[in-house]
Amino acid sequence: MSDASVLTPAVPKPDHIPDALVYDFDLWHDPALNADPGARLLDLAKNAPPVFWSPRQTGTWFVAGFEAASEAARDWESFSSEFMPYEQLKAINEARPEGMPHIPMPFPICLDPPTHVKYRQPLNSVFSPKAMSALLGNIREQASELVEAFKRTPDREFISSVAEALPVTVFLNMMGLPLDQKDHFRQLVKVSLPGLKAQEEMLGPSLAITAAMRETIIARREDPKEDLISRLWKTEIDGHPMTMGDMENLSILLFLAGLDTVIQAIGFGVRHLAIDLEMQENLRANPGLINDAKEELMRRYTFANVHRHVTRDMEFYGAPMKKGDWVLVSLPIADLDPMHFKEPGRLDPEREEKVHIAFGTGPHRCLGSHLARLELQVIYEELLKRVPSFHLNADRPPTFHGGSVIGVDTLHLDWDG
Repeated sequence: MSDASVLTPAVPKPDHIPDALVYDFDLWHDPALNADPGARLLDLAKNAPPVFWSPRQTGTWFVAGFEAASEAARDWESFSSEFMPYEQLKAINEARPEGMPHIPMPFPICLDPPTHVKYRQPLNSVFSPKAMSALLGNIREQASELVEAFKRTPDREFISSVAEALPVTVFLNMMGLPLDQKDHFRQLVKVSLPGLKAQEEMLGPSLAITAAMRETIIARREDPKEDLISRLWKTEIDGHPMTMGDMENLSILLFLAGLDTVIQAIGFGVRHLAIDLEMQENLRANPGLINDAKEELMRRYTFANVHRHVTRDMEFYGAPMKKGDWVLVSLPIADLDPMHFKEPGRLDPEREEKVHIAFGTGPHRCLGSHLARLELQVIYEELLKRVPSFHLNADRPPTFHGGSVIGVDTLHLDWDG
């Protein structure tokens, strides 16, 4: 049972929504979700309709079935990512008073095709599997150093020591940002990423992120190096040279793509290994199995809920949606759909139906998926190689947060020795 005292206020049900499709679930403050996301999401996948409406957060549709979520993620014409039209965003920035900073937006996340394609195109080659593989040596070096340092920490808290620290370090190296900004960027991670409700909430954090990068972005325009910022300055958007505003918009996207996905995936994956000691020892003895286990861990503990709004009146999987309705495409519930995955709560690296949508699907599929997979592979390998059989600290259980991105806040591990 949910504690109504901690939930966001419920709004009245609109007349067009049938009672059978109402399911009261607060993605941000549901006590069961914040106590154990994996268990609560599995319960929702089993008991909630594939598409349901919740009265929380001003009223929101949840697209939760695997097939429905996959279709909605691909159908950008019916489910728009643009909380404000591109031309309107552009006009606001062009009309800002002198001295007012450019308002950065995470392009192309908040754009629909065809504009989305123009802004994503320069990034495709930068985040290709081949480009990410070139980072392997650096990622492994950083991971091994962090794991060894983690072993010496008195409280053995894994999220701050490794899950958060690794992608931040990789991000700074990849972008060509000064490593002495590591602590500042780790603070930006804490402020910017956990539990965001919508794109408009990114304004304050976005200004802080671009401010932290601005000096390097300007410097690389005049004196390019071998880093990602320098490479982006050499690209074009729709045939036009890159502008400072473009660079700031893309920097926000790169911050999200390079950090958020992998932090949460590492946290949930290592938590599972600390509980499932049989699987942990099997992977330790047979590291060749880590790749399949990595994919199954991402399916079992998917964490991103994708915001959309409905562009036309329509019926979608039996749900009567109206133009302007807000939608959350719930990838975490979809990847536990019992109609698609046999025994979805069971973690089976050898299951037949392997394809998950943890990184989304369609035009907005996660740009950082190749980097995230590489970092996950390396961190599992290094952790299992360097740390003896580990388990959860019984006196300091994990803590979690709900929200658009569900995550592990703290993860205290322990082992003998």
